[in-house]
Amino acid sequence: MGRKDASAARTPVDQYRKQIGKQDYKKTRPMLKATRLKAEAKKTAPGMKEVSLVLAAILVFLLACYAFFYLKLSEEVDLDLDQDEN
Repeated sequence: MGRKDASAARTPVDQYRKQIGKQDYKKTRPMLKATRLKAEAKKTAPGMKEVSLVLAAILVFLLACYAFFYLKLSEEVDLDLDQDEN
């Protein structure tokens, strides 16, 4: 029987939650939609980790191309020097 008496009186936490719920209904639809869109945009935005990985991959690719052409051209120059010496 004590439960009925306890549930009749609201705790401050329950009153606070009810007050917050009422404030949420007072917001207009465009405000709620803007808030939701902002949260979704923040959630789907590319993170710093993904951007850094893409930049690192591009840098590795460019360095590999540079090394390939550097080695190819340096071999050709060495062959030309060897022919001149004969």
